[in-house]
Amino acid sequence: MKSQKVTTERQAASKRRYDDACGTAHALDLVGERWALLVLRELMLGPKRFSDLRADLPGISANVLTQRLEGLEASGLLVRRKLPPPASTQVYELTQWGYEAEPIVQSLGRWAARSPAHDPTLPISSTSIILSFRTMFDGERAKGMRASLGLRLGREAFRGSMADGRLEIARGDPEGADFIFTGTAAALAAAVYGKQPLDALAEAGALTLEGDRALAEQFLTLFPLPPKVE
Repeated sequence: MKSQKVTTERQAASKRRYDDACGTAHALDLVGERWALLVLRELMLGPKRFSDLRADLPGISANVLTQRLEGLEASGLLVRRKLPPPASTQVYELTQWGYEAEPIVQSLGRWAARSPAHDPTLPISSTSIILSFRTMFDGERAKGMRASLGLRLGREAFRGSMADGRLEIARGDPEGADFIFTGTAAALAAAVYGKQPLDALAEAGALTLEGDRALAEQFLTLFPLPPKVE
């Protein structure tokens, strides 16, 4: 019975099309289903296992995640592959065309951040905070800065660099960086976007800093949010 229900839901989902030649309409055919664009977002920094995706999207059910992965794969936006031993586990990875959607995710996020109803205190994933840094980074504020940085956010680690008003950041070992933040993605968001003092976050055990504090505090100022609409 459960199998029949899932099959029926998938068939119903496959019929929800706009039948509109507009490219925007077709984009919604591809990623307009609930959770689809967020699944795409979570794969922007590289492949993930099914269990990782569920952990980073806590509101999604296993059935819905399976449906969205199948739909995105059928559309050519992601592929499944098996990692070689000793991992020998299946992961989901975006195709080159799938990765090309990052500017769309960035533009949509920047636009929605102007909404008075946007609540930055809600949960946020490690991938989402990194993508927000790529989106909101202000190169003018960063002119003259040269630094390497590291982030340990839960089970994920990232390494980045700033030079010539540009920020590069991706998954990687942060060891040896000029400064390293360790904590949760939500705590880092509180420091960057909520302007929470580092000392207060450290006392709460949410976010710690090692390395060059002056550089780290300057880094936190490089991601101004756009003004809210009236």
